[in-house]
Amino acid sequence: MFKIFIIEDDQQIVRLLEEHLHKFSFDTKSVQDFETVRNQFEQYAPHLVLLDVNLPKFDGYYWCRQIRSISTCPILFISAREGKMDQVMALENGADDYITKPFDYDIVLAKINSQLRRVYGSYANTQSGRTNTVKGLSLDVERLSLSLQENTIELSHTEAKILDELIKKSERVVSRDRLLEKIWDDQAFVDDNTLNVYITRVRKKLSQIGVEQALQTVRGQGYRLVPNWGEKE
Repeated sequence: MFKIFIIEDDQQIVRLLEEHLHKFSFDTKSVQDFETVRNQFEQYAPHLVLLDVNLPKFDGYYWCRQIRSISTCPILFISAREGKMDQVMALENGADDYITKPFDYDIVLAKINSQLRRVYGSYANTQSGRTNTVKGLSLDVERLSLSLQENTIELSHTEAKILDELIKKSERVVSRDRLLEKIWDDQAFVDDNTLNVYITRVRKKLSQIGVEQALQTVRGQGYRLVPNWGEKE
């Protein structure tokens, strides 16, 4: 049984979410003490987190960073904030998706199932134990890590999926539609700007291990990974 951790201070929303999730055999736990969210997360060890932005004490971005420091489980923001920057901040702080209130509970369920399939289900099993490498840049899909020489960095599930596709097709253009298809089951529920945010995050991760300007934007087509690192050596 999958466990869903709900970090939301509106008890009406918590009740409705739990009622809907219980119908589909999910186990749920909601936060009661908003000063000990991280401890409750560690004790419950959920498979996925639903997280609001506006919370007592610390906001959702803070708790997202705290959870990301110890776990790569999917985190879905559920928030009344509809601004572009709110969604960008959520993704930049480690979220996997962002759902605005008021939301359709069936859409929330679809997004939860999509993330669970990709991380724990049949889609994830096809990636188990696989390493993808180009010119010394090595992506460990199972361990969510990217390394070059002695430098290694951890990735989110979504960052790993994007890099997996780019590395497999290095020097070739990967369309935006292909990346969206790789990441999400149903593109109808995805803001196209979300992919821009993840591409920015992937560029930052590459930069942190010494890979600069290798991920190129091909206007009107998509993105291309050019293995140009180490050429000056």
